[in-house]
Order: sequence, then structure tokens, then C-alpha cells
Amino acid sequence: MAVSILQVSFEHHRNALGIGEASPRISWQFEGDAGNWSQSGYSIEVSRQGKSDIFNVTSSDSVLVDWPTVALSSAESALVRVKACGGDSGVDTDWSDAFPVETGLLADKDWSGAQVIAANKTTEQDAPHQPILLRKDFSLDGDVSSARLYITAYGLYEAFINGDRVGEAILAPGWQSYNHRLVYDTYDVTSLLQSGSNAIGIQVGEGWYAGRIGFATSRNVWGDTLGAFALLVVKKADGSTETIPTDLSWSSSTGAIITSEIYDGELYNSTLDQPGWATVDFTPPDNAEWIGVKELQSPLGRLAAPDGPPIQRVGEVELQEVITTPSGATVLDFGQNLVGWLRLNVTGPAGTAIKMVHVEVLENGEIATGPLRTAKQTDTVILSGSAQTWEPTFTYHGFRFVQVDNWPVEQTPLDKNAVKAIVVHSDMQRTGDLETSDSLLNKLVHNVLWSLRGNFMSIPTDCPQRDERLGWTGDAHAFAPTANFMYNTAGFWRGWMKDVVSEELDSNRPVTPTAVWGDVVVGNAWNSYQAFGDVDVLKAQYVGAKAWVDSGIPRGADGLWNHTYFQYGDWLDPKAPADNPGDATTDSGLVADAYLVYVTGLVAKMATVLGLDAEAAQYEDSVQTLKKAYQAAWISSDGIVKYETQTGLALSLYFGLFPEGQDGPAAQRLQKIIADNDYKVGTGFAGTHLLGQTLTQYNLTDEFYSMLMQTSVPSWLYQVVQNGTTTWERWDSLLPNGSLNANMMTSFNHYAFGSVANWMVRTIGGLAPAEPGWKTIAVAPIPGGGLTSAKTAFLSPYGQVSTEWTVDDNGAFNLSLVVPPNSRAVVTLPGDNERVMNVGSGTHTFKLSGAEAKLRKK
Repeated sequence: MAVSILQVSFEHHRNALGIGEASPRISWQFEGDAGNWSQSGYSIEVSRQGKSDIFNVTSSDSVLVDWPTVALSSAESALVRVKACGGDSGVDTDWSDAFPVETGLLADKDWSGAQVIAANKTTEQDAPHQPILLRKDFSLDGDVSSARLYITAYGLYEAFINGDRVGEAILAPGWQSYNHRLVYDTYDVTSLLQSGSNAIGIQVGEGWYAGRIGFATSRNVWGDTLGAFALLVVKKADGSTETIPTDLSWSSSTGAIITSEIYDGELYNSTLDQPGWATVDFTPPDNAEWIGVKELQSPLGRLAAPDGPPIQRVGEVELQEVITTPSGATVLDFGQNLVGWLRLNVTGPAGTAIKMVHVEVLENGEIATGPLRTAKQTDTVILSGSAQTWEPTFTYHGFRFVQVDNWPVEQTPLDKNAVKAIVVHSDMQRTGDLETSDSLLNKLVHNVLWSLRGNFMSIPTDCPQRDERLGWTGDAHAFAPTANFMYNTAGFWRGWMKDVVSEELDSNRPVTPTAVWGDVVVGNAWNSYQAFGDVDVLKAQYVGAKAWVDSGIPRGADGLWNHTYFQYGDWLDPKAPADNPGDATTDSGLVADAYLVYVTGLVAKMATVLGLDAEAAQYEDSVQTLKKAYQAAWISSDGIVKYETQTGLALSLYFGLFPEGQDGPAAQRLQKIIADNDYKVGTGFAGTHLLGQTLTQYNLTDEFYSMLMQTSVPSWLYQVVQNGTTTWERWDSLLPNGSLNANMMTSFNHYAFGSVANWMVRTIGGLAPAEPGWKTIAVAPIPGGGLTSAKTAFLSPYGQVSTEWTVDDNGAFNLSLVVPPNSRAVVTLPGDNERVMNVGSGTHTFKLSGAEAKLRKK
């Protein structure tokens, strides 16, 4: 019997370099097979400034425990290791490895001397901004002991020191709420510097800050001039410190990137490259001009260290096939709808312009650019004449297929050695997985994961390919529980939700309030608390949640929504007209009012957790009042909902809106509606993510299995049998006859309907948090749908949790469960006579005979 500490972390940072918390809370995960092991106490050793201190605490807490000593100062580092005591078990862990933590620049004064600098030229008007190059030579005397680069930009940046690229972040610092918060990044650049002459370079592209973004063709939403803001801090072996800030001593130019735009792609002219422009020995080519720089408005007062991980290159996908289309065009098929770009290794005649158009699907054998709307997703590379490796810098694409024009096939064969697809997204830690005995369900999980990856790009976007890619909050609200299982999204949500609330509370920003979408400030705060158990984050979001419910929602005389306001409602209900996705079979007013009761109840729960009992009672009273108003508006005296649809009934049931005794008959009516619809989906964005949970809550899990296993449109597996590799925006983005849905809102990479995976991991896999943060695990698999096995794994805040079950030919049910140290599980075995057990850590097996399980096989 053994137990050890697997990982030590700080707040919700995957990499705790340059964090914004001076007293970061500490967490540790366990591994080992110790049975019924609980922590009785722990020791934390903090080593800083040449001194180590050990702090002993009697507590079972191992997640987000308080920093045990004096707060870190600005730019201070420490090494932390942990040892846990097993109490009655007599089994203690060894000391963990030492994990580093380091603060960023915690005060504006720490940036002393740094200015935002831009090229001293007139900025482009009503046109793309050409990326700028900024550079400075400097000298260092003596040996360097450590060095940090703190950097951000008005736009997107890429930094170099002595010709070497700094860090692995791309599209940095990501999409910001620029008027409220500007994230800066911290890099350890010690190994890039040398005694004597050095050079630093920063390239800045327009990104979201000054590029074309949103539905309009307008640019410069937040600013019209690209700039960089950085401070290089060098500590020397003799104890002295030297700083190199961005200031007016730098120079600027432009290089090979002519344009690099989020929607439209990159134009790269290799003949205009300035090789070595960020090196000491750089000599500008004859065709290049270097000019001075000018100062832009300072971001001081808005600077913030990141909460979530940066966007990074996270994988590669090999070319699967080179296709010649009916028109004779050359198209690359990567076999997977992904988000990122191409990496080329190519040699060709100087001046050759290779054009690459990225799309998700083919139509009639040719690339389908219609779904992109006005986005071009086109990269053009003009070759230098020498062998070169190229990737775009300040753009990204959603694609499976790429049409390539003018490839120099005589010099470079067009094959997997010449072209690779690079996958990019916010670099969150993968935590969850589900595999079943059904290959179509496994492909569905695969598709959900790829849509998650492609749309978690600094913010949660709706789609990654067309002229939108916006942080649609309704999509995120529906999908968050799924994302929280598949990846550690704690830091990602923490940063994004700060921006959402800032913009919600901004009185200078026009807001059009809508239910479900606006409700994200409440729903996502609560979902994150359930997943990660962080009361501090809940407290931070409580202000925004209250503001939304108290004053953000326009009310009618009955306290429900003012129904003169536009609502998205059950967006993309499968029966909504193709050109009017909000015209659902369920009235949008019902959807809005149902969610209002729900989120008001969540605010009451938040207040209870935060110890605000009076406010909790106030909101709970409001819930009861709103329920009565909802019943008067939408439910008849005999319990009939005004819109007896899958969504109308599911929301009313799941949110507990029926008068006592009327919910059971309503559930039976929902069952009949589903059966009469041949078990096809009848819900849109508002209802889909709750439909399965509603049916399971009313012991109708078999009905949802029948829906889940359906392969005709509209259904989840329809997309799978149509060879989709991601989840789609519309249930019928691809029509049964193989043609594209002609509507201009047809994306093949949207995650909202992938929210069904939340039901899958909870019901098929049988895993869910029984209390916030997974200290106690709810284990309740319910086999069905003809499945004979499933296995699920989740890296919880306490360590790895897993279930694996089988059903044999006689109907016997076998379950193996692994519970990590310092946590427990409440196990509910399936069958008509439920058996509930409470178990501690370790491996547990359970078996029910066919008669005991009484499993219905389909």
C-alpha cells in the first residue's frame, strides 16, 4: 500500500511563472493504491532567497490551501514541496518534487521606464495593418544569473533575443477586453542572453486589437496603431540588475509579412525578409528602411498577469491524401477538421506565389468557401528561391481541406514531408476521457474533443473558420460542464469571466440583454465552482451574477422578462427555418423566463456558499415568486405547458417549475413526444444540454439512449455517420443528400450540441462531482443503448478517478472503480433496486447478476 504526491500547483496555473497572486494558494494531487487513505495533515516547505521554511498544518485539505508564509514580492520566485500525513493509516507520503512559483510585476511602478512603442509612421487607414518589426541593440557586462522578459502588445506579439524566438506562446497575449484588462506574459530568457553585445526584437501584428473582427467589415475596434510594451530585467552574478525597456531608443521597420489577419490569412513575401533582424550582427538589406518609434498611450492601470494558459502549438496532423478535383485543382485532405495552419518545407523558384485556401468541407468535389462568408482563410507565400520552412504568424484557420495553387512540384513533391497541419489552442491540461463498446459513440466523443480544442482560443469562440469567431456566451454556457470534464479549464474560465463581467458592468458599452447568453455570468460561475471547488472564484463572480439578476434583465410587471426584447431562445431548434434560426418551436419568452428562475436560484446558492444568508433568503424568496409567475404565464391549471415541446417540457422539468404533482405526468408527455418523433432531437442551444439530464432525473434514461443512438437527422450520430470529425453548428449542416445547408450560418465546428458529452460521462461513464471540486465523487453508471462496456477516466483535483464496467451475455454487471487518495466515492449500482455504497480511496470491484441488475438491453 503506497501513496505519493503527483503534482503541486499554484492557484489554477499550469505554469506558475509570472503569476499575479502574491500569496498563491497551493494544491497537490495524489497517486497510489492506498486503500481508504485520508490526509490528516501536511507539511509545506517554501525555499526562497536562500532560506527554507517548513510549515506543518493539521488538515485534510489538499486543494487550494492558503499560502503558509509571507507574501511573495514582485518578481520573486520560490520552490515549494509538500509532504502529506496519512493519520490512522500509518502511511505518509515522501516529500514531493520541488515545484517553482514566481510572481510577475505586481505593481505599475515595477514597469518603470517602459513605454508602448509603435513605428513612427502613419498607420494604415481602412486597410489591414502590416506587422511591424521593433529592435534594439544593448550590451551586458558580466555574467547573467537570471533574466525575465515581461511583454504585451496592442495587437499580437512575437519576441526574439539574439535571433532566438522567446517562449512557445503564439497569438500572444490572446484576445483581451482591451478597455478593461491587458494581459502581459513572463518569460525566462536567461539562456538567450550573453555577456557583451545582445539584440532584442519584437514583431507585432494586428490580431483582434486592430484587425477586422465581428460581423461588420470595420477595423480598429479597440485601437488603430500596433505597439509593444516590454521590460527585460537582467540579474547579474555580481548581484546588480539591469533593465532594457521598450522606449524611444528602439527602431522599427517591416519585413516579409505584408498582411496577417485573423479572418483573411497571411501574405508573406520572402523576398522582403530581413534575415537576422533580431541579432547583434544585423545589417539591413538594401531594400529595407529602419526608422524611429513613437510612444502610444500607456496600459498602466489595466495590466494583469494571465489566469489561463497561452495558445500554443499542441500537435501535428499528417497529410492523408492529395486530391485532384473535377476542375483540376489540387486539394490537400488532412482527414480531420482542425484549427491551426500549415507548415511548409519547400524549395521553388524565387517569386513563386503559393496560394492556400483553407475550408472545412468539399461540395461537388470542390472546396466549399460559402460557409466562410467574407473570411478568406487564404495564405500566400512568395518564395525566396532557397529551401525554406514557413508558418503563418498572426492568423489561424479552421479547416480539413486546403486548395493549393502554384506549388513548385518540380523542385518539391507535394506530400506529407512538405506539408503538415499544425494544431493550436489554449494549452489546457487534458483531464477526462470516455470510451464505450460502440464505435459511433466513441467517434462522437472524438468529435466533441476536436471542437473543444478548436474553439478554446484564448476565449471560447463559437466557430474557428468564418467571419465570426466570437465569444458567444450562450454556446459557452451550454458546453462548460463538458469542457470542465475534458480539460482543466479553471484558469481559462477565470480570465474570460473577468472580462465578461467587466464588459457587463461597463456603463459606456451598449448591451442587448438576452437570456441563456447573458445568464452565463451566473451559470458559468456556478459550473466552475462545481468542477473546481474554488470559493474565491465564486466570490469574485458573485458581483457580476448579482448585477445581472438585479439590474441586467429587463423585467415585465410580473417580474419575468420584458418580452418586447429580442431573444435568441432555443437557437437552432431543428425545425426552425433555415434562414431564421431563432424561430423555434418553443417560444423564446418561455425559454427566457425558465432560465431566469434557474439563474436566480443559482445566485441564492452562491450566496449560501459565501455565507451571505440574508441575501440567499432574499433570492430564494424571489425564486418562489418567479415560479408562480412562470406557472401563471406558461403552465395551465391542469399542468399543460403552453409549448409542449422537448425544450418546453425539459426546461420546466429540469428547473423544477411545475406545481407539486404535475411534473410526473409532464415527464411522461415528454417521453411520448420523443417517441412520436422517432427519438430524434427536437431541441436547440437552450434545451439540448439539459435534455438527457432531465430524462435521467425522471428515470427515462432508456429514452435518451434511444435518442443518442439515433443516426438519422436530427441526431448526434447523424453527424458521425456523415463522416464529420467535429460537431456541427446545425443538426443538418450537411444535408442527407450530401449537399451543404445553403444558409450562410453553416459551420462544421461548433461545440454547443457537443454538450451531450456531459450526460455521457455522467451516465454512461458514471462520473460526476458529488460535491464541489470532486472531494466526494458520484459514481452512478447506467448501462443502456445496447452497450456492453465503457471506461471513463478523470484527473480530479485529488488524482486519477476511473470507472470501467461490462455487461456480459447473461446481463451480469461488473464495475471496477479507482478512487484517488484523500477522496471518497458514493457508488450507486444500476438496476431497479438501487444499492448505494460509500467507499474510500483504492480500487473497488462490484458485481451484480443479471437478475439483480435487471438491465434492459436494446
